[in-house]
Amino acid sequence: MRFRFASLLIAGVAICTPAWTQKSPEKTAEGCAPVYLTFDTGHMGVAPLIAEVLRRQDVKVTFFAAHERTQEGDGSLGAHWAPWWKARAAEGHELASHTYQHAYWRGDLAPAAPGGAPRFRIRPSAGPRAGQTLVWSAGQYCEELGAARDRLAEISGKKPLPLFRAPGGKTSPALLAAAERCGYQHVGWAPAGFLGDELPSAQYPNDALLKKALANIRSGDVLVAHLGIWSRQDPWAPAVLEPLITGLKARGFCFRTLRQHPGHAPWIAAHGG
Repeated sequence: MRFRFASLLIAGVAICTPAWTQKSPEKTAEGCAPVYLTFDTGHMGVAPLIAEVLRRQDVKVTFFAAHERTQEGDGSLGAHWAPWWKARAAEGHELASHTYQHAYWRGDLAPAAPGGAPRFRIRPSAGPRAGQTLVWSAGQYCEELGAARDRLAEISGKKPLPLFRAPGGKTSPALLAAAERCGYQHVGWAPAGFLGDELPSAQYPNDALLKKALANIRSGDVLVAHLGIWSRQDPWAPAVLEPLITGLKARGFCFRTLRQHPGHAPWIAAHGG
């Protein structure tokens, strides 16, 4: 079952990844090739270890946060983890919305009335309505994006970027247009940037995922991993994270946040980021 879900994620890349994320921008002024490491929330069990690696390697990343169930505490955006987010903001990492209830887009629906606003079939995986299929208006989806943004700002003391990542990377043109109308640009990931931490470790061991990433990642790629995956028996992080960072550095790559991404920087500047 996990393999099927992971396959759907991979298949969704073409939908959620803009064409420019697959191009190779020129090297930075420092002479390195930029990549953009991002993390989505998860069970948070490995979050302290990930933060330790990022500090040690002096790497800044972008975190997309939802209020998900965690191994300890009251959810990933709850009081227990609030100091963790505040510390990451103080270190210079960037924050952005992953929807508050980790709400999956499941399909577009016709407007309630001719000429009306679009509606969407949505299934949260966190919160009191987890597992239920809901019908949301474009306005309700925007409220969901804003709820995560506002909570991040409250607990971190830092203004999140006007970006979002839909859970699973699942979107539609109508959903993206609705989000942009309320000030949010979507961020997918490059094909090689799917780092595989959601895949079953028996079929996709850490050493194989590391080898594949080091061989295939290219300049300008957006990379995605998580702050803990419930189903993976052999956790990807932090085991793969540090050798991935050091291996990419050795190949001439450098790490940047999405604030510095050429495809997102103009949007961020224009929307008060």
